[in-house]
Amino acid sequence: MEVGKVLVYTGLFLLLLGALLLYFPKLFAWFGHLPGDIRIEREGLRVYIPLASSLLLSLLLSLLLHLIGLFRR
Repeated sequence: MEVGKVLVYTGLFLLLLGALLLYFPKLFAWFGHLPGDIRIEREGLRVYIPLASSLLLSLLLSLLLHLIGLFRR
């Protein structure tokens, strides 16, 4: 039963995230444009490596999961 709850909550989260991206596209315009993100643009070549954005996203998700774990106890 626990796996079912996790799947439902994950689905609801993805639905909410999708709605935010659809109706408020500028909300996440910062992703990939932080200092520390690598952008190489040359003729015929574009490379984006969002290092700082990925680290920030990982930190926020880790904090969120930690808080969820604290509230479940």
